Formats: sequence, C-alpha cells, structure tokens
Amino acid sequence: MQLIDRIPFSVLIVLCLILGLAPFIPEPHIVEKLRILSQGNLRRPIDIFDLFYHAAPFVLLLLKLIRLKKGGESQ
Repeated sequence: MQLIDRIPFSVLIVLCLILGLAPFIPEPHIVEKLRILSQGNLRRPIDIFDLFYHAAPFVLLLLKLIRLKKGGESQ
C-alpha cells in the first residue's frame, strides 16, 4: 500500500484519462468492455485481459482515494 501512497494524484488522473479511456473513438475501450461484461459476453481471454488493463488506473485511483479518506499518506 505504500507504493500507492507514493503515486501522485496527477499521475493517476492522467493514466485514467489516457490509458483508461483510450481509444477514444468510437467509444472508450473501458465502456465497451463493461458493456460486454454486463451483457454476459466477456468470454475471450484477450477481452478479459483488456478489461483489467484499462480498468487498472481507475482501481489504483479508487484505492488511493480510500487510503486518503482513512487517513493514509497522500501527495
């Protein structure tokens, strides 16, 4: 968890915007993968990997926000 504390918020926000939402056209990849997941069609290993890959920055940002709320270190 100390690794998450050392990552600046600015870096996580940029990662969420660039990696989390890329490619932007025709729709963000994370939106497409979540839609496929909600339909129950997320079965191919590459799609599952892709979901985790694009969701990782959002998960890290969420963990950092939780740590901040609980009184953890932040930057």
